[in-house]
Amino acid sequence: MKIMTRQQAKEIDLKATRRLGISALMMMENAGIRIAEFCLKLLKHKQHKKVAVFCGKGNNCGDGLVISRQLICAAIDVDTYLLCSPDYLSPAAKKNYRILSRITRKIYLIEKKDALDQINFDSYDLLIDAIFGIGLKGKVRGIFKETIQRINQAKAAKIVSVDVPSGLDADSGYVLGAAIQADYTVSLIGAKKGLLLNQGKRACGKLVIRQIGFPLG
Repeated sequence: MKIMTRQQAKEIDLKATRRLGISALMMMENAGIRIAEFCLKLLKHKQHKKVAVFCGKGNNCGDGLVISRQLICAAIDVDTYLLCSPDYLSPAAKKNYRILSRITRKIYLIEKKDALDQINFDSYDLLIDAIFGIGLKGKVRGIFKETIQRINQAKAAKIVSVDVPSGLDADSGYVLGAAIQADYTVSLIGAKKGLLLNQGKRACGKLVIRQIGFPLG
């Protein structure tokens, strides 16, 4: 199993873009497909399959939006929650937002605590955490912290984190204010170092590795 630091993961992404010509949009698509496939296996024996996808600001948001689309295409009932305005998304994530918004109206903007109060977290079979990725360094605050806490309090749903549990430092494995306590973490390309250290070992739940379409070397 490949184990990598935050910087090594970023260098791999940069190499894929510059040397192989793989765009950020293509990487998001590949990541979203792989994670959606994993989620469909978890949902296989559920009668009424209902999923919530929580998206933050960075590239993890783009992955989450692709996951939503792929699950919808597999006839899953999906609610997608954005924790920031689409205006602040990266170009690739914004493109995926526009695509998703053309196929579903079930995209909800969550900017205040009152909006969280309207969500029945236990009505879902899966809660997918695409809030923060490996780039998080400062402490989690505000609506992001509140959302993470609400997800962790859900009793009926399983939690799947994209790449790293949101709020966990990808290098040290320490919680930055608040972190998702996942049942499964699908880490892309290889395991991020922090998933195997300190609080990361508990926060990530069962670690699953998925490739996204290009060699490491």
